[in-house]
Amino acid sequence: MAHFAKLNENNIVEKVLVFDNDCFCNNLPFPESEQYALPLINSFLSGTWKQTSYNHNFRKHYAGIGWIYVEDGDYFMPPQPYPSWSYDEEINSWIPPVPMPWVGAFTWNEETQSWN
Repeated sequence: MAHFAKLNENNIVEKVLVFDNDCFCNNLPFPESEQYALPLINSFLSGTWKQTSYNHNFRKHYAGIGWIYVEDGDYFMPPQPYPSWSYDEEINSWIPPVPMPWVGAFTWNEETQSWN
């Protein structure tokens, strides 16, 4: 199966659709598969579409609704969980300003910038 994410004007994923890999991508590897599929997809669906990998083989993450497509880096990233968190491109994850304690179950408190 081939998975494609529809982006809005702000590069936010609006939906992810699954297409038959034989019909839509001619069983080609990425990025050739995307180049092959986009004209067909655009013939009956409007918008900007980007292929995403369920197995994380390309574009770092599998795109989900509300996720962000980073055009400069050509990858998908999850939405920012809290305003104080920063994205670490090296590990492809949002990082809190204070590391989470290793023992126990904690939730982030944005107001106090601490784990409770």
